[in-house]
Amino acid sequence: MGVLRHWERILAWLDDYAPSTGSAFVPNEDAAAVEALADATGLEPPDELRAFWSVCGGTANLGFAEVLPPFYTPLGPTNALRSWRLKARFRPDELDSEAGTPTTGYHPLWLPIAFDGCGDALALDLRPGALRGCVVEWDREGQEMLKPEFAGFGDMLDEVATALEHRGRLGHCEPLITADGRLGWRTD
Repeated sequence: MGVLRHWERILAWLDDYAPSTGSAFVPNEDAAAVEALADATGLEPPDELRAFWSVCGGTANLGFAEVLPPFYTPLGPTNALRSWRLKARFRPDELDSEAGTPTTGYHPLWLPIAFDGCGDALALDLRPGALRGCVVEWDREGQEMLKPEFAGFGDMLDEVATALEHRGRLGHCEPLITADGRLGWRTD
């Protein structure tokens, strides 16, 4: 189906059931923002992420729109670069590891894609290896990543869209709608 189709499914669901969350997203940023991120980080955003950023620039003023469970809001390229720079102080001592392997510290080959407002992040793991491109969750408090959360960016959006459409579980989370029309995720 593709990243854009999965994002359309999510937006359609939000429009019907959680319009306050759906209205928080802003259109794409200028393509120069993606190139600035690539130049500054040395990381080449995968095609799926570039496709997503071609239609979504995250949220205005880093407003919360927790569409990615359990409480993550997608970032546009400018804020992804800002997040990557902020996490530079958490670099691991050991940089020679493969994609998807547990890591202490924030690896410089991770590209932030979503934030939670507390310093945690979802990131694409762009280290070499068979799991290159998987989505990892970095816990700021523990300063660690334990395992991949999704096989890739497109897989993540597909799984989120399916969970929303079927009001089903995604890992330890299930979608809920607040009284003010926001999407939240109930966790075990």
